[in-house]
Amino acid sequence: MSHTTYAQLDAWIDAHFDEQVKFLQELIRVPTDTPPGNNAPHAERTATLLKDFGFDAEKHAVPDADVKAYGLETITNLIVRRKYGTGKTIALNAHGDVVPPGEGWTQKPYGGDIVDGKIYGRASAVSKCDFSTFTFATRALEAVNLAENHQLNGNLELHFTYDEEFGGLLGPGWLLDQGLTQPDLMIAAGFSYQVVTAHNGCLQMEVTVHGKMAHAAIPETGVDALQGAVAVLNALYHQNTLYKAITSKVEGINHPYVNVGLIEGGTNTNVIPGKVTLKLDRRMIPEENPVEVEASIRQVIADAVTGFNQGRAADMQISVDIKRMLMAHSMQPLAGNKPLVDAIQKHGEQLFGEPIPAMGTPLYTDVRLYSERGIPGVIYGAGPRTVLESHAKRADERLDLEDLRRATKVIARTLQDLLG
Repeated sequence: MSHTTYAQLDAWIDAHFDEQVKFLQELIRVPTDTPPGNNAPHAERTATLLKDFGFDAEKHAVPDADVKAYGLETITNLIVRRKYGTGKTIALNAHGDVVPPGEGWTQKPYGGDIVDGKIYGRASAVSKCDFSTFTFATRALEAVNLAENHQLNGNLELHFTYDEEFGGLLGPGWLLDQGLTQPDLMIAAGFSYQVVTAHNGCLQMEVTVHGKMAHAAIPETGVDALQGAVAVLNALYHQNTLYKAITSKVEGINHPYVNVGLIEGGTNTNVIPGKVTLKLDRRMIPEENPVEVEASIRQVIADAVTGFNQGRAADMQISVDIKRMLMAHSMQPLAGNKPLVDAIQKHGEQLFGEPIPAMGTPLYTDVRLYSERGIPGVIYGAGPRTVLESHAKRADERLDLEDLRRATKVIARTLQDLLG
C-alpha cells in the first residue's frame, strides 16, 4: 500500500477529529452502569448516531428472560455490516457496559468534558472510546477508497456489545451462538502502546458459609459464620503466596492470583452471624487448566472448613455452599493473528514513535469468546500504556485525545492493508 494512501487516511481522520470527539462525548453521556445493566438505551442512542454517518446498525435484543436470569436488566447488541467485495470479514468489537462510577470524581462521570487535552468520563478509556476509533477508522477507509475509485476486498463488521463486565456470554458470545456473525479476523478494544495477543482467564465463585445465629450475650449457643469465613479467607489468601511460584511464559502476564472482592453477612451487632457470603475472583494464567483450578479452589475451601470444624460437635459446625458464577477461559494466541499483529506494530511505531510490543495482559475480556471459536484476534485501540494510567474502574477515568487520534489512524491503516 502506498504511503500516499496512508497520508490520505491520516488527513481524513484529522479533518474529522472534532466530529469524532463529539461522537464520543455523546456516547459517554448515556450511562451504562453494570450493574444494574440497563444498556438497551445506549444501544439505541448509538444506532441513532451511527445512522447520521450512513451506517445501519442491526439491533439484536437478548430476550428479557435470559437477561434477567443473568442478573442484568436489558441488553441490545449492535452489528454494522459494511460489505465491499469477496474476501475475508474483519470484525471490530468494543463493549459499552461499564462498572458504576463510584466516588471521588473531580470531573462529571457522564460529562465527557475535555480538560488539558484529555476527555473525562466513565468508559472514556474502556471502551466507548473504541466505538469512535473503529467507527471513524471505517469511515476514513471508505471515504479515501471511494475518492480514489478503489475497490476494497472483503467485509467489515462493527460489533458494539453490552456484556463484558459480566463475562461476555450475552454480548459477543450471544451473537456468535445465534449464528449472527462468523468473522475471519477480529480486533477488540484495547490500548495504544501494545497489541495484546493473550490474556488471563477468570474463575468467579460465590462461597456461602452457614453457621447458627445466636444472641451475642450467649455466643456459645451459636456457630459464628464470620469466624468460619475468616478461616476460609485465610486459606484462600495463603494461596497467593504459593501462586508466586507459578509463572507464565507470556510477556505481560506474571502469576495467578485470588481476590475476595465482596463480603456480606450478619444481621446486627448483637447477633452472632449465621451466614456470610464471599465472592472471589481467581485469575488464571494461559498455561493453567481451568477445570483443575476450580477443583483446587474447592479443595482449599473444603480443607479450611474441615480444619475449622475439627473438635466441634456435629451440630456446632459450619457448612459451605459453593456456586460458580463465571468461568472465563484465557485468550490463547492463534497463528492466524499474524497479519493483524504485523500491521498494527508497523503503523503503531510510525504514528506513536516507539515500538508497539505484542504481549499478554493479566485482564480477562470477552475477546476470548472469538478465539475459543477459532477466530484469530488481537486487542488494540485508544488508550494509555496501562490500565492504571487510564483510571478505568476508578474515579476520573480519562483518555488523551492524541492517543485517540493516533490509534484511529493505526486501525484505518491496518484495515487498508488487510482489505485494500
